[in-house]
Amino acid sequence: MYVKRVLPNGVRLISEKIDTVRTASVGIWIGNGSRYEPASLGGISHFIEHMIFKGTEKRSARHIAIAIDALGGQANAFTDKECTCYYMKVLDSRLQNGVSILADMFMHSRFAQEDIELERGVVLEEIDMYEDSPEDVAVDKLFEACFDGSSLGRPILGTAETLETMDSAALHDYMRRYYRPADTVVAVSGHFYDEDLDYIAGLFSQMQGEGRNQITPAFYQPRIVLREKEIEQNHLCLAFPGVSLLSEERYAMNLLSSILGGGMSSRLFQTVREQNGLCYSIYTFTTPHLDAGLLSIYVGLGADTEQKALELIIRELRQFCETGPEPDELSRCREQVKTTLLMGLENTGSRMMTIGRSELLRGEVLPIEQVLAAYDAVTQADLLRLARRVFDFSQASLSVVGQPEDESVYRALLCQE
Repeated sequence: MYVKRVLPNGVRLISEKIDTVRTASVGIWIGNGSRYEPASLGGISHFIEHMIFKGTEKRSARHIAIAIDALGGQANAFTDKECTCYYMKVLDSRLQNGVSILADMFMHSRFAQEDIELERGVVLEEIDMYEDSPEDVAVDKLFEACFDGSSLGRPILGTAETLETMDSAALHDYMRRYYRPADTVVAVSGHFYDEDLDYIAGLFSQMQGEGRNQITPAFYQPRIVLREKEIEQNHLCLAFPGVSLLSEERYAMNLLSSILGGGMSSRLFQTVREQNGLCYSIYTFTTPHLDAGLLSIYVGLGADTEQKALELIIRELRQFCETGPEPDELSRCREQVKTTLLMGLENTGSRMMTIGRSELLRGEVLPIEQVLAAYDAVTQADLLRLARRVFDFSQASLSVVGQPEDESVYRALLCQE
């Protein structure tokens, strides 16, 4: 059972008590990510995420690291397009100690200039690390192209040029303007007591600021992106406009993705890998955001087999749009999705992530029974109708990283009937 408490300053504290465990997971969720940033400060949300671990007014970075290890805890953070999360998992008896450290990092980071200079190099190495992963490059470059001209298309990590301009004053100013109480959710899942929640409420009642962050609407545009890279395989990502994370069709979209490329029995895995031996890895995934989304297909294979693989993928998509799913496909994938959800409930960290993200981005946390019922309600007709709308090849986008053919070759493949 979820309990929601709104503090006087607007911070939302959402909790889920589990009496059968000895751990508690807590996350500070901010409704601010890379799509809220001005273009000149691209990557600042992610940079702040790094810098929050580098010391506060009363704790050095080493002190923070030692204190977390002394608790036996685990602490980390991540930045997304629409949110940033700072989280920790500790024993229930150490919850207040752990949260006091996390809250101090969150509200009183120093952002010392000497630390900024050092961490800038770390983030630049992180950017280079992603460049060494052609699978990530294929996905990220396609996303940037499809939403080019809007903040949603900008890279989360920023660029060397934008990172160069960031200093202590810029980081402090950004937090004052964009880290707002009304856009903050503190999520707690696991074993805790009422006094623990009162303690957390007292810490975050000190957070100051007002107003809500606003996003600029993003608009999808079909693109073909070709990136030459000296690697053995070509990495392809084929995408279509999907649904937003607020859409009632999100359950049908997840099932559609699962049927096409969610596991070893999926259509694309069976056709492209098992029956034709053209690749090692092929899968589908959804990327839902507040006002937009993509349904994407990734495959990595040799340059000499990519054309055949694309033809098979396109054939499978068109076939699905003609007949829809088989009854056993829908049943099998429905159970796969529901089982994955239920297995995630066995971990306090996963549960905290679910309730925190849902409250922050959707403004509510649905009971798991309601979510399972929503998946049960999806019919074959729902999936067929969704597929026919989504798989409009005039709206298809494609990225190829490796040794791509001329753009005209890919356009011809996508346009064939």
